[in-house]
Order: sequence, then C-alpha cells, then structure tokens
Amino acid sequence: MLAPTTAIATARGENVNIENLNQQPKIAQIHSCQELFDQAPAGYLITDQAGLVQEANQVAAHLFGVANGQLLGKSLAAFVAAESLDQFLLMLAQSQQDSAEQSAEICFVTPQGDLLHTILSINAVFDLTGQVAGLRWLIQDISDRKQTETQLQQQVEQGKWLGAIARRIRQSLNPQEILDATATATKSFFQADRVLISRARPNGDWVNVTEALESGWTSVLGFAVEKEWVTERLDVYQQKGAYTIHNIEQASLSPRSLELLHHYQIQALLSIPIIQDEQVLAFLSVHQCRSPRNWQMSEIDALQQLADHLATALHQSELYQQIQRLNADLEKEVQRRTIEVQRAVAFESMLKRITDKVRDSLDESQILETAVRELTLVLGLSGCNAALYDLDQGTSTIHYEYIDSIPAYQGRVAQMNHFPEIYSQLRQGYYFQFCSLSPNPVRGQVAMLACPIFVDSESSQGVEQVVLGDLWLINHKDYVFSEFEIRLVRQVANQCAIAIRQARLYQAAQVQVRELERLNRLKDEFLSTVSHELRTPISNVKMAIHMLRTATTEEKRQRYLEILDAESTREAELINDLLDLQRLEDACYPITFEVIRLQDWLPGITEPFHARTTVHDQILDVSYPSNLLPMVADPVVLRRILAELLNNACKYTVPAGEIYLKVSQESNLGLNLNSITVFTLRNRANIPHSELPHIFEKFYRVPNADPWKRGGTGLGLALVQKLVEQSGGTIKAESTDGWTSFTVRLPTQIQTEI
Repeated sequence: MLAPTTAIATARGENVNIENLNQQPKIAQIHSCQELFDQAPAGYLITDQAGLVQEANQVAAHLFGVANGQLLGKSLAAFVAAESLDQFLLMLAQSQQDSAEQSAEICFVTPQGDLLHTILSINAVFDLTGQVAGLRWLIQDISDRKQTETQLQQQVEQGKWLGAIARRIRQSLNPQEILDATATATKSFFQADRVLISRARPNGDWVNVTEALESGWTSVLGFAVEKEWVTERLDVYQQKGAYTIHNIEQASLSPRSLELLHHYQIQALLSIPIIQDEQVLAFLSVHQCRSPRNWQMSEIDALQQLADHLATALHQSELYQQIQRLNADLEKEVQRRTIEVQRAVAFESMLKRITDKVRDSLDESQILETAVRELTLVLGLSGCNAALYDLDQGTSTIHYEYIDSIPAYQGRVAQMNHFPEIYSQLRQGYYFQFCSLSPNPVRGQVAMLACPIFVDSESSQGVEQVVLGDLWLINHKDYVFSEFEIRLVRQVANQCAIAIRQARLYQAAQVQVRELERLNRLKDEFLSTVSHELRTPISNVKMAIHMLRTATTEEKRQRYLEILDAESTREAELINDLLDLQRLEDACYPITFEVIRLQDWLPGITEPFHARTTVHDQILDVSYPSNLLPMVADPVVLRRILAELLNNACKYTVPAGEIYLKVSQESNLGLNLNSITVFTLRNRANIPHSELPHIFEKFYRVPNADPWKRGGTGLGLALVQKLVEQSGGTIKAESTDGWTSFTVRLPTQIQTEI
C-alpha cells in the first residue's frame, strides 16, 4: 500500500525517489500537488484495487452531495446506478490488466437519491516494482448535458407522438372516434394507468365520455364529475392552463375532493382543459393509480399541445357535423315543404267540402251534425262532438255527436265552474289539446282537442268575442293532433260559427216576422175591441138620451139617467186607463205615499166585491193578520191594483167558484227593507201555460177565457203591472191544477237615504 503523499504524487505522474523524500524542495512540491488535487475543477478519486476510496477532492465530494472526507473508505461501486454497474465493473477489471486510460458514461446515485451522470475515466497507478498500487478516477459531471440530451430526445419523441396522433385524429370526423384515439394514444405515451376525457352536460355537470384503462383498475366511464369539483379548479385552469397533483396525500385537498380521488383510485393527476373560442369543450386527464408521480414540464407541455390539436379536431368535427345536420335539415325541410304543399291542397279541398256542406243549411242542428260527422271521417278520429253553451247558467251541453269507437256522450251537461282549467280557456277563445292523467270512467284514457266556436259581437266596449259552444275531437291516448289538423278544426269551427250566426239571424228574423204578425193581429183585435168598447157606451148614451126625451114618467126618466151616468163613467174609465198606461210607460204617473193601516183600509176595498160575488154565486174570502204593520204606499194606486185584480177574478171565476185574497208580511233583509207586504189572490180559473208569459201585455186577452162575454180591453193587467213596478214591487202570475194566482209584493216601508 502506498503512503498518501506517495499515492498523490504517483497520481500526478511524477517519478518519486523515496530517498529524497526528506528533502525540503520535494516536500513543497508535494504540498503544491495536494493543493492542486483539492482545487481541481473536476472530481478526483484515489481508490485501491477493489475500488475503496482512499482520497477524494472537494469537487468529488460536492458531486456526490456529501461532506469532504465522507467518501473515504466507501466503495465507489456502491454509488453506481444499477444500469451502469456492469460497465463500471468491467472498467474496474480491465484497469487491473491494462495501464491505458479507460472512459465511459457512468451514472451514480447520490445518498439523496439524485442521479449523477458523468464521464468516468480510470487508469492504474503502479509502484516501483510494477505492481498496481491503486486506481486513479477522474469524474466529469455531464448531468446538464445529459438532461439537455434527454429533453431533446423527449421533444423529438413528443414531436413524433404528437404528429402521429394529430394525423390520426384528423383523419376522422366522428367526435367519439377522435376522443377514443386520443385517450388510447395518451395512455400509451405517458405509460399511465388511466386516461379520461370529460365533457359537459346541458345541466352543467360533467361526464366521463371516453376512457383508456390499464387492466386491474376500476373503470369510471360514464360517471358524472361533480360540478363543484370543476368549479373549484377553474381559477387554476385559467391561471396555469393545467391542474396537477403529484401526490394526493401531500396535496392540500378538501376531504370531499380527497374522497373523490380515492374513489377513482388516483394517486397522481394531470388535467388539461380543451378550449375552443374561449369555451371549455372538455377535459383531458391522465391518472396515475399505482403510485405518486412527479409530472415534468415536458409532459405538461406535451399534453397541452395534444389538447390544442384535439380542440382543433373537435372544432373541425363539429363544423362537419353542422354541415351534415344542415344538409339533413335542408333535406327534411324540402320534404316537409312538399308534404305541407300536399297537405295544403288536401286541406283546402277538405275545408271546401265541409264548408259547402255546413253552409248549405240554415238549420243549426244540421250544421253541427254535418261538422262532427265530416271531421270524424276526414281525420279518422275515434269520435267528435259539438256542445252549446248557456253562459247564464254556466253549462255546456253536448247536442251533437258522431262516434266511431268510443262510448256516446250526447246529452251530457257539464257545469263550467267544475272544470275551470278547461272552460276558462275556451271562453276566451283558446284551443288546446291534452290527454287526461287519470282514465275517464267511460272512455278510458284518450287524447282530446278542444276548439271554441265563437263569433265577434259589437258592444259598448267595442268588438268582443262571444263563445257559442265548442268542438271536441277524441282519439286514442298516444295520438298527437298535428298543426294541420288543428288548423283544419279551427277553420271548421269558424265556418260553423258563421253558419250558426246566419241560422240564428234567420230564425230571429222568422221570430220577428211571427211577432209582427202577432202584433198586427193584436192591433187589429185592439182596434176592434177598443172601437167596440168605446162605441158600446156611446151607443148606450145615445139610446138613453133618446129614451129620456120620450119618457113619459118620472120613474123612466130616472132609470135612463142612471144608464146615462153608468155608460159615461165606463167611457171615461176606458179613456183614463189608456191615458194612465201611457203615463206609466213614460214614467210620469204621479204617486203620493201615505201611511195606510191595512186592517182599517182593506174592508172598504173588498166590500163592493162581496156584494158582486154574492150576486154571481161566488165565494170571496179575505184574510189577514190583526198585527199588520202600517204600510207606506199610494192609496189610490194600491186601491186600483187590488180592485183590478179582484175585478178580473170575479169576471173569470165560474159560478160557485172560490176567490181568496190573503195579505201577509215577511222580512226581506236581502233587499235592505224592514219588511215586504204580500197580496195573494187565488181564484178558480185556468190559464194555459203558453199564455201566461203574455197576460201582462197591453190589449192581450186569453183566448176562450171569457165564456160569459163580459168584455174587457186587455189593459187591466198591463196597467196593474206598471203600477206595481212604479211602487217598487213585483207581480207574479201562476196557473196550475185549475187555480190561478197573482202574487203582489210591495215594500211595507219606503227606504230613504240617510
């Protein structure tokens, strides 16, 4: 074994004379060699033949990342990386046999675990006897150059990979094929355990649409990515363009995020957004599942470039898909237009046929029967019906129906307020189709189209819609009425409305013609009656005057004077009735209200009629309670009302027939009055129901109701009705089971404003 100084000198290639070692110049030279050895720019080591370090300069210690002196006694082979160990051992063996210098690239691993790439040179140091005294090692650090070479190599490989995948994904215009090819190539290049591509749903969530997976790991294809996960990392994407996790256990993650990554079996993550026109189309994510992974900038750059290529490919695919859709839409539009033209021709033909049939009639029933039949047959429906509205009663009644395969509903009456969601729309002129959620107990579950039949009507507020009824079309539950069918039904409904209005106008005109004929007949009868009634008293007056002139006795003269007085009074009353009726119609009849005690006042009214009924063998019964409240009324008017009703009853009651007059009072808080006084007059007489609506008309007389020919002008009941209304009351007539009754209701007290 050489002494250190000798070894150092020998390592410098000097010839050392041992005998001269104690000479001072040589010692100074040795110290100078030691200083050069320590301060050399490269690493120098002196080892024995087995490779144990005996000397190491400061550069060598620095390269290995240890303090100066810590290398001494260590085996240099222990620092050699596994991939360089065979080469190192070969150099060590050859150095024992050959003095020539050997060099090779050797990779060391520092105690800190870092790789040290070097050019390692070795040559043997021989002693004076020619034996190998030690080994001299020169270490040149080429880590930077190696890293540069590695980076260049990676860039070349990345360039080749990116070029290949770019060509591959651009060969396809199918988005899913592009995504699948990208995921597969990325997994292969990165030697990753999983590669995912996630895209957004319309609701904002993200879903894994493509996956390339190494066997042994759980597939997450089709899984939804929580929107919150993406939202929390948008800032990272916007600032850095990539989101990286080297080790999930060392990253600052929320418990929820950590749970999600564990669920995905992820140890390390690299994710890049795929952006087109500042919009995120998707996310490309690389997962390392078996262990953490330090993502290199070159890997991030490669994935970013791939994302750019993918964005371009997806954009081109989208443009192609848009063109394909536009072409398909254009073709569909041409087909649709062709069908529309054909349908329009068929529509006009069907509408003209139905319209002609509907307008051929002025009979409302025939119009609607034709409409529902033609719609059912033309459209192939299960059935169709037409209903008419009674807006005052709030009802809809199905009057006309044509059915093919459903139960009949004709005659069914629906209360509109029971189905407000339907009839509120129909009454506003809206049509709609629907299918009931719960099956109808008779028809089951069917699809229906409801369309209103309405006409425009002028009013003080302008033109408004008046709904006459509706059309209902019924078909099986899965049927959807097309726009063409809806348009046809609406047109038919409009034609029905026009035809119904014309039919009703015609019917109204016919009613007016009949009414005019009736009025003309009444006029003739009135003129005949009035002329007769007016002439009869005048004739009797003339006859009485003539007889008065020729009378020879005082008794005869007195009798003729009585006739003269009665007939003149009768004539005056007839004329007064006509005048009073005219004044009542003009609302200028004078009425003076007074307090009347009915208990004291009524006997004076009914007494003359007791005598009259006795003469005609009739029975008159007048009843009223003794506690009647005083009544505020015009006594003249009230007398005339009761007298006319009693006179009318006496005139038309058969002999031995009963006449009842009953007076009562009842409260009527609904009208805000203290009470109502009710006069009810019943007598044995019969008025046909068809004649009751006319008995209060002027000059009207019930046919065949005066077998005793007692006469009359037909003004009495008309005058009574006007007097009752003028007094603030009502009168009602009824006739049933051989009895006729008149009920007069008058306020007991007249309400005054406070």
